[in-house]
Amino acid sequence: MEKNYITEKTFEGIDFSIEEFQAAEYDRCTFNSCNFSKCNLSDAVFTECALNGCDVTLAKLGNTAIRDTIFKDCKMLGLRFENCNEFGLSFTFENCVLNDSSFYKLKIKKTIFKNCRMHDIDFNEADLSASVFDKCDLKGVVFNRTTLEKADLRTAFNYSIDPELNRIKKAQFSIPSVIGLLNKYDIKIALN
Repeated sequence: MEKNYITEKTFEGIDFSIEEFQAAEYDRCTFNSCNFSKCNLSDAVFTECALNGCDVTLAKLGNTAIRDTIFKDCKMLGLRFENCNEFGLSFTFENCVLNDSSFYKLKIKKTIFKNCRMHDIDFNEADLSASVFDKCDLKGVVFNRTTLEKADLRTAFNYSIDPELNRIKKAQFSIPSVIGLLNKYDIKIALN
């Protein structure tokens, strides 16, 4: 079945938990203050779209294609991004709450996370090379066999990264948050 193709359309304040979401190809579309909470976004394609102030909590992302799409001021709890179509997968997150979401094994190099709350995220085996975590709260984030080479975590905080289990060559950190690289040793460090 061929998908509908929708281009350069703006969707304002639509509650897709009431009005059925159409799994179409959305190209350069804007979604403002829309509710996608618990919606089935499977097989939809978002290319160069912008989602502003949307609630995407617990949406189903089976084979969802997200390409060069910006999420700004969005609530995005409990999302399983690893279920997305990996071809061309690329996104930017700004001022979003991404708690309890998963990016397991995804290759998402150069992803920008700006001013996001990212508690209890799963980045197991993900490739985040050259990604930027600008002013992000990474409390409880799981980094295990994660590639963070050339990643910028200078303004990120509350992270715990084991350098022996993750690839961090040429990653950027700053004091005092860099202490998060030593958490596994359960030592006390005085910054004076």
